[in-house]
This record gives sequence, structure tokens and C-alpha cells, in this order.
Amino acid sequence: MSYEDFADPSFSADLIGWQKQHGRHALPWQNTRDAYRIWLSEIMLQQTQVSAVLGYYARFLERFPTLQDLAAAPVEDVMAQWSGLGYYTRARNLHKCAQRVVAEYGGVFPSDPALLAELPGIGRSTAAAIAAFSAGARAAIMDGNVKRVFARVFGIDTYPGERKTEEAMWRRAEALLPHEGIESYTQGLMDMGATLCTRSSPDCERCPMQPRCVAFATQRTSVLPVRKPKKTTPEKQTLMLLIAHEGQVLLEQRPASGIWGGLLSLPEVGGHAPADEDEPLEVDEVAVAQAVQQFGIMESQERLLPVTHVFTHYKLHITPLLIALSGRSALAADARYMWLDTARIADAALPAPVKKLLLELLGNRADAQARMF
Repeated sequence: MSYEDFADPSFSADLIGWQKQHGRHALPWQNTRDAYRIWLSEIMLQQTQVSAVLGYYARFLERFPTLQDLAAAPVEDVMAQWSGLGYYTRARNLHKCAQRVVAEYGGVFPSDPALLAELPGIGRSTAAAIAAFSAGARAAIMDGNVKRVFARVFGIDTYPGERKTEEAMWRRAEALLPHEGIESYTQGLMDMGATLCTRSSPDCERCPMQPRCVAFATQRTSVLPVRKPKKTTPEKQTLMLLIAHEGQVLLEQRPASGIWGGLLSLPEVGGHAPADEDEPLEVDEVAVAQAVQQFGIMESQERLLPVTHVFTHYKLHITPLLIALSGRSALAADARYMWLDTARIADAALPAPVKKLLLELLGNRADAQARMF
């Protein structure tokens, strides 16, 4: 289909009218042209629900009230504020982007979506949203909510992640853009997907698109958009060393790239190896002893209950090994390792499952605290 075949001025008019009357208007990043606040919200909202973002957004702005504050801060501080929100590449790119905007644009975000899309962590759709809300730019967004709305309203019966289908959706999105009211239109697409045209149990009776919705007319709201073909989720396992001594726990900073990139975590033995769901992880005592000896003299060890964490691409089974030292060695020149006071764990830049493990141990094991911490 051609670009003209997708044009439909009544679609945007109906959506804008609905958004102005029934859409969301009181979110903390709305009712502003401040590109910094809008950009921050758009990055946080990638792959994350509004309800989960609200608290992080407020705390992040309290710590970094301006783009210049964020750009000047150590990346470790940024990661600490992001800890628990997940998808940590977003936080690293956020910091890099702030530094780029300060260095290349004098601390002012460009209003051109094409220039925004060249910055770290900002893709085509996010760039369009930032430009629309901060500068009224006429640009199309295409996130998961929009794909769901389009698939149902227009009866698109192929998987939206397929390249050909996605390209057609982009052409449709650009053809449907209104010449006025781009902010309400863009917010309306987001609001409809988040509050009415939800993944399960869509509220079709209140939807302004119901009269034109192909999925509603053909009773296919439960099957559109077409789901991605399922793949078996790989399962992996790792042994984490919880090495404790005199009220402190040993932490290791992970590499900047990869799982939990840039965060502090517990040292691991063996990495993330394929898991056998029928066999518990076998502890390699020799490897554990070799790993521990560089930090001190092992007094005791205790195998704790396993923890399971689900990533996007695989499921990780963590076996924690609690190790007490009778004395510890001075840390080598390797800057990856540090001792952290247990009182600071709640505020440290730790992966969510590791922080939960440590806090639960501290909160529920008074005997262990007395003996080992």
C-alpha cells in the first residue's frame, strides 16, 4: 500500500478529542517543554510501566536536577540511582547522552528528531516523542503501545516485529500524523495503549476507535497483535560468593558491557553456565577456595537457598555461598573489588536480585549477622 492509502485525518481528530477529554494530564513529566525532564521520562519508560517509573523519576531529579548535574556526575552515582529499575544499558547511555548534549549542543537538546536519534540511547520513536513534547515537532512514534493499537484498529494480522510489517506500520504512522495538536495526538496513542487498548482485557466500550476497529468487529482483540513465535527460554546457573568480614561484604564491579554492566555485584565462580534443571549446582570446592584465598582466610562456608532471576533472554539460577573470613588480606591493585559496609547495601548500585538477597539475609538472619557480619 502507498503512503496515501494510509492517510486518514479523522483518525487523528478522534484521537486528539479523546485525549483532551479522557487522557492522562497529571504525570510529572507532562505540562512542560523542558526537554531534560521529557527525555528522562521517555528513557525510563522504555520497557517499564509508569507505576514503576514514578518513584525513580522523582528521586533521579532530586539527585540530578539539571542536565549539567547529570553530565558532571560520576557514572557510579547514576547507576546507583537507577539500581532496581532494570535494563541498565539505559542508565549508561543516559549518562553518555547528557555528556554529549552538554559538549555538542551547549546543554540544550536539539529539536530535530533526526539529531536526537543520533544520541546514545535515543532511537527513532523516542526521538520523535521528545521532539513532539518539547518542541511540537511533527514526528511519528512507534512503541509497543502504538503497534498494538494499529494492529487491532487496522486489522494487521502479521507479527509487528517482522521487518516488512514494521516498515508498513511506520509508513502508516507518518501518514496519520495531524498538522495540528501533535502533542495531544502523540500522548493519545500512548494513553490509549496503556489504559484502553491493553494487552489483555482491552476496554473496547470506552475506546474512541471502536467504530473503526477491525479487531473489535471481527472479535479478534485476543489474537491481535500477532504474538512472536515462542522460543524455549534457556536456563543458566552461577555460584555467587557472599564473602563477609567485620560488618562488610566483598563486592566486585562488573564490566561495563553485558549482564548488569557497570553495577556492583557478588563475585562469581564459573560464570553463567548452562543449567541442568534435574541436577542442583555442584560446588567446585577447589575453585571456591582459590577464589577466596586472595581476599583472606576462610573460616566457614554455608550454602544458602537458591535464587532465580529472569532476564529477557534467559533464566538465571543463583546459588549463594555465604563465606566468613577469620582474617582478610589487603585488596590487590585490581580496582574491581571493594568492601562495603552492610549498612550501605540498600543504597548501593547492585542488581535487584543481589540486593534482595543481601537485605533478606541481613533482615532475617540475626544469628548469621552476629557470627559473620
